[in-house]
Amino acid sequence: MHESNIAKKFGGTRPVFSVEFFPPKTEEGARQILRTAAKLKDIRPDYVSITYGAGGSSRERTMDYGLLLRDIFDFVVMPHLTCVGHSKAEIAQIMKRYASEGLTNVMALRGDPPKNQPDFKPNPDGYTHASQLVSFIRQNYPEFGIGCAGYPEKHPEAATIQQDIENLKRKVDCGADFIVTQLFFDNSHFFEFVEKCRAAGIDKPIIAGLLPALSYKQVVNFKNMCSTDIPSRLLESLERARDDEEAKQIGLDWARAQIDELKANNVDGIHLYILNRAESALKLGRFVR
Repeated sequence: MHESNIAKKFGGTRPVFSVEFFPPKTEEGARQILRTAAKLKDIRPDYVSITYGAGGSSRERTMDYGLLLRDIFDFVVMPHLTCVGHSKAEIAQIMKRYASEGLTNVMALRGDPPKNQPDFKPNPDGYTHASQLVSFIRQNYPEFGIGCAGYPEKHPEAATIQQDIENLKRKVDCGADFIVTQLFFDNSHFFEFVEKCRAAGIDKPIIAGLLPALSYKQVVNFKNMCSTDIPSRLLESLERARDDEEAKQIGLDWARAQIDELKANNVDGIHLYILNRAESALKLGRFVR
């Protein structure tokens, strides 16, 4: 099978639909990702992505499971690639392998340092910014589809939203084909972000990243980790949920309402952060279609 360029999937009559996997660390995790992938064949995402651990910690598993997702389940696969922890020579080697394996889409990210290494030092012979990684890929692999990250509520390290938009514009100018956003629970942040991007001259497709809430504890953790705005109505509903099943349904209903509004406003794509679980993707994917 030849990998399809994701950049060519936009502009149709419906949003591009995708889901995100992460490489498992245990045998049960391995069984879980394969079970989920098998179930997702029914709704046929336009592509699936697979993450890359902090500091490149899951490098081989990203490759291995990316190939399994493609070869067993016939998905178009976009592996993530981060600058953090790698030299330029290592990045070149990884990209060479992606190309040789026929994985011709990549999500180009700066990446975060490992959480257990507070004194982590970037590779002195590496790339400092995602824009540099995008530029390397575009110059050396012009046939690749390249995704990059956008932050509707601002990257935590950016001083202002305008500075963050300027950084995003740099990635696009260096050759990124489309943008996948960080998760959000309030669509108004996404719509404002898209307006700012267009005003800045960013004309590439912008995919909305959604995470169906599973519990009160989960969304509070995300708020602390990503500085994500959690609407009080969602937070209060989750806090009042009688059990896990009711909380999951609240999260699914909220995400469904987000999808409906995004589609009504002609969103370019919808990307579900499914945490290797099939249930939310199966229920919500049909509404994206």
